[in-house]
Amino acid sequence: MASPALLAQVHDHRWWLLVVSFIALYAVRKIQTYRRLSAFKGPFGVGFTSFWHSWSFLTWRSHLFYKEIIDEYGPIARVGPNDLVTSSPELLAHMSAVRSPYSRGEWYNRATRYQPGKDHIFSELDEEKHKRRRQQMAPGYSGKENLSLESSIDLHVLELVDLIRTKYLSTETQARPFDFARKIQFFTLDVISHVGFGEPFGDLRTDQDVNEYVKAGEIGLTVTTVGLALGITRFLQLPLVARALGPSEKDVVGFGRMIANARPLIQKRLERETDNRSDMLASFVRSGLDADELVSETVLQIIAGSDTTATALRSIMLYLFSHPRVYAKLQAEIHATAQERKYKGVIPDSEVRKLPYLQAVIKEGMRMHPPITDSVPKRVPDGGDTVVVDGKSVFLPGGALVSYAAWPLHHSKAIFGDDAGVFRPERWLSKNLKDEKKMLEMNRTHELIFGYGKYQCLGKPIALMEIGKVVFELLRNFDWCLSNPENPWSEYNCMGIFVHSNMSVTASEQDFKS
Repeated sequence: MASPALLAQVHDHRWWLLVVSFIALYAVRKIQTYRRLSAFKGPFGVGFTSFWHSWSFLTWRSHLFYKEIIDEYGPIARVGPNDLVTSSPELLAHMSAVRSPYSRGEWYNRATRYQPGKDHIFSELDEEKHKRRRQQMAPGYSGKENLSLESSIDLHVLELVDLIRTKYLSTETQARPFDFARKIQFFTLDVISHVGFGEPFGDLRTDQDVNEYVKAGEIGLTVTTVGLALGITRFLQLPLVARALGPSEKDVVGFGRMIANARPLIQKRLERETDNRSDMLASFVRSGLDADELVSETVLQIIAGSDTTATALRSIMLYLFSHPRVYAKLQAEIHATAQERKYKGVIPDSEVRKLPYLQAVIKEGMRMHPPITDSVPKRVPDGGDTVVVDGKSVFLPGGALVSYAAWPLHHSKAIFGDDAGVFRPERWLSKNLKDEKKMLEMNRTHELIFGYGKYQCLGKPIALMEIGKVVFELLRNFDWCLSNPENPWSEYNCMGIFVHSNMSVTASEQDFKS
């Protein structure tokens, strides 16, 4: 039986005992967390703190941070107490397969939710709800319910060409440099609004950021990235906090501004007949999406559908501008095709897909600079999973999160050859690569740019149609060069989505006429 003196001492020091007990429990918990993934190597301290992982997002270069980690520690490495990152194409495909038991990681996907308590297709964590939403939206993206999809894209390709020719054409006597990064985003915004809402924003026609969607999106992405990096997403999305600090339709900038602009467009469309219309919004309505769901999906569509395609086009053109041999070879293919087929307007998508060197350039440009590097972590199913990475069996503990490392994957020497760090479109031409298995591996890896399986990008066909037509018509109509090759653009990465500006170029009329 404890003596009164001992009991008195315990009572006098009870707060210290509580503090010591709390520290001991905290230490035990940290050690247990560390040991769960101790088989995976990573930077010093990542087993105990998320600092390095958070810092990678705050540097606005998380894609390069992941590459440095993979280059040093192998195709699956540790970046946080419960976080791994991988460049293994087999593991990435395994986690995203249609019947995979893996699910989405909350810390990343939930951070993209910009309306409190209202998910869109990317932020939805419930696998059944996500599957149902994809089924509702797939027809609208496929073109089966949007018969004017290609003609809508063609219209804006012509507007882009006309804007350059009438306002920014350089001559021998006067150079008119312009920001290609901004003009190409005007194009992608007009396309996604036209095929989505049935009418374009009019950015190309007015040569300005109508309703400031570009500005609002960049601010919204920046704020979201900071919240993600600091680990305060869950707090910010609490109803009371979200109403006070989250996006509001009264905001003059950010996602709130985008929601406020999108809502009246949607409401206007809902008041019309949708049965006989053939755009995405009409398809979504017929599939059962209500007004709030349409707003959430539409704002996501504007961001994801314009930013990623714009990045792909900027990257492809930047590599073309800086590689004269490739530029000349592609332009020769384009000229020969245009002269042979005598196109009256924009080249049809069916013809774009038949041009081997153009397709190789597009693949290589997107390989060198993937248009999106979102981490999209997947949660290992309870009980864990044994997978094969580089021919070795690896056990992943249940509940661990495994993120996608785009940069090291698409620059892998094992997959793309020793010159994987160099822009060489010929690697995609079968006549230059006799190993069919290697070509199959390269193409399967390239497909991961658009996601895979149950998480594959629904907008992939639209994006590829835009990219092929734009590259063809820009090189068919103009000669290009960088105005400032020492600093070709300004770039930063917001949790996987690139923001580009100051891509100063000049375009001059070609002597060739098809």
